[in-house]
Amino acid sequence: MQIQVNTDRNIEGSADLTSQVEAKLENALSRFSERITRVEVQLSDENSSHKSGSSDKRCILEARLTGMQPIKVSADGLSHEQALAGATKNLAKLLGRTLERADNTKGRTSYAGEPTD
Repeated sequence: MQIQVNTDRNIEGSADLTSQVEAKLENALSRFSERITRVEVQLSDENSSHKSGSSDKRCILEARLTGMQPIKVSADGLSHEQALAGATKNLAKLLGRTLERADNTKGRTSYAGEPTD
């Protein structure tokens, strides 16, 4: 699983920030790691550094899965850590549901009206 971290112009990207994000994502998404080819992370400060407000930090995660369409989630928080934690939780939940549906086709009826095995 490759992890790509991007920041907007209001956030200073660093090797330390990248390694922290990678560690959190690898830990939280380890059970899906064989199915995920890449996770793109976008950290942004919605109100820039000149203004402050509630939940002005945003984290967008896009997971690219083998043989499937990308999955995208986002979360806002008071800090980048909160936004990353919220987006990671949302992504793990969505990945679990999406992959479970993809793997469990038994009992469903196809569009042609034929039952699947």
